[in-house]
Amino acid sequence: MRYSRVLQELCRMWWRPAPELLSGRGGATDGLDKRLRALKAVRIATLPEPVGLLEAVALMRSDVLFDLGFGLFWIGLFAATGGLARKWLVVPVFHAASLLLVLVSTGAHGFYQTTGSSLDFGTVNFFLTSPEEVWPVVESELSLGAALPGLVALLYILFGPALVVRALRKRTVRGAEPVSAPSPRRLLSSPLYLAGICLVTYALISFSSLPGGVSSGVADESFARDALVNVALSEIEAAGGKPEVDAEAIRADLPTDTELVATDGTRKKNVVMIILESTRAQSVTPYNPDLDTTPYLDDLSRQSLFAEEAYAIVPHTTNALTASICGIVPPDRKNTESLGDEIPGRCLPELLGEQGYNSAFIQSPTENFERRPEVASNMGFQDFLSEEDFDTEGFQRANYFGYEDDALLEPSRRWLEENADDGPFMVTYNTITPHHQYLAPDTYGRKEFSEDEIVDDYQNSVRYMDFFVENLISQYKEMGLYDDTIFVIQGDHGEGFGEHGRYQHDNVLWNEGIQIPLIVLDPSREARNIQPPASELDILPTVTDLLGYRIEGGEYPGSSLTELPEDRTLRFSCWYENKCIASLRGDLKYIYNYGTQSDEVYDLSRDPKEKNNIIDSLPAEEINARQEDLLRWDAETSAAYSE
Repeated sequence: MRYSRVLQELCRMWWRPAPELLSGRGGATDGLDKRLRALKAVRIATLPEPVGLLEAVALMRSDVLFDLGFGLFWIGLFAATGGLARKWLVVPVFHAASLLLVLVSTGAHGFYQTTGSSLDFGTVNFFLTSPEEVWPVVESELSLGAALPGLVALLYILFGPALVVRALRKRTVRGAEPVSAPSPRRLLSSPLYLAGICLVTYALISFSSLPGGVSSGVADESFARDALVNVALSEIEAAGGKPEVDAEAIRADLPTDTELVATDGTRKKNVVMIILESTRAQSVTPYNPDLDTTPYLDDLSRQSLFAEEAYAIVPHTTNALTASICGIVPPDRKNTESLGDEIPGRCLPELLGEQGYNSAFIQSPTENFERRPEVASNMGFQDFLSEEDFDTEGFQRANYFGYEDDALLEPSRRWLEENADDGPFMVTYNTITPHHQYLAPDTYGRKEFSEDEIVDDYQNSVRYMDFFVENLISQYKEMGLYDDTIFVIQGDHGEGFGEHGRYQHDNVLWNEGIQIPLIVLDPSREARNIQPPASELDILPTVTDLLGYRIEGGEYPGSSLTELPEDRTLRFSCWYENKCIASLRGDLKYIYNYGTQSDEVYDLSRDPKEKNNIIDSLPAEEINARQEDLLRWDAETSAAYSE
């Protein structure tokens, strides 16, 4: 009875209107933690692979230990303080800490449900520093079901403790303890008790941060950790792990002084790049003949340089644009915004501008994302048009970023009428329709491609893009520009729908996230299928090659599609820093997960859907060599964007 009395008295001691912490017998924090642990249980239940009892316990271990440590910490703090200090300092801090726990835990739950990735410090920081960019994305996912866990936890923080205290007071009055019971404040505020509480609290929270020993591959370490613990540790872990490189030497070797030199074969044809947003190779007909989404692209592929296997470097739009238009390895998320200040390489619009080309970047989405106007200007584009410059009346919303891409057609026509007679030009069209949330405009009707509603909406959005590309190229034909234009049609990145437990694209390095369509149409050239794996880095060299220019003053890492090497290594990176990197050499694809889960190796010739991880069949020396190669590449890329 003595310890029951202690806990009851603690409730009486704490601030009456909104107090505080109680034991595992039903206190405020205990109830809150149970609700937050329930969110973790939901995430475990939705993992792509079945989870056994022992695996579930391992995945919950960090959450349980952190919750126990969190509760014990506040018990000790309330016991050690009293009076005004507790009322005006400890209690407000307790509420703030509890609210932070709710926000991070419910945010992590919603983030995982939407993307299949765990919330980390970099993502939280990105959300806080770019609210105008992030809020439309968050708003699109908000629903009563998604917000309910957070609302319940928040209401529990505000009103639950007071109700618990009232109930315990009534219970205490009914069953009064002997007068000789020891003072709970004296008992819990004694140095011995406080030292014990501090030690146990430290041990619990420390153990909650240790690796969970998740070896079955059903989830990674970031998933196994408590959400708040993972956010904190992800920033600490990001500080190290990469090899040291000579940043100054790397930056000196970048193509920042390149220029185009005319040759006897130079032809000043127009250049048009059509960026197919979030369009993966497996969802377009040329790469998947059984899927009738893009019959027009299928027809174009037979008239063009058609890359049978092409890849994005970093599966995120701004980064893909940098790789394709500037021919350099793009940064990860940490340095993406820096592209609005400086791009460490000379890009196609700038190079062609010196040869008398006019240029424009025309995009369907709003301009308010990742400093797109500044990025386009740094690439050398003379004009920039976005949703804000269009008349969108009569067009359907494609997603939270913009309207269906046919809204580009009239602005495109106006720009061409004003500029096409002044000499050759380069225009990049950046589309938006297939981007999440896949509203799939029904301008051209709909077809049923999948029983999964979201996948079906996505496939119909890709189908819409086929009509847009046909409409745009028809515009060039009508204006007499088609024969003198080179068209580069490419996906900026792919899109995942849980094939490997992740969704959308930022952290999807399996082929659904990085294998893209790539078609280069030059009406004056014969069609040809390109068999060696191609990369977005190959687009700049391909365009300059087809125009007949020679590049001097530096080298770009890519090669023209007309002369791709057979034996090179392609490398890729997740957009989130220190999340995942990968390489492709021959048929073997290696994915390094920065130690958060087992590395992966797939033989794409036998396993194109990447379902059978064969890493155990390879010698450890080969895996180590691939890992070291990737980490150095990643470090060199970061150095290229460092100040």
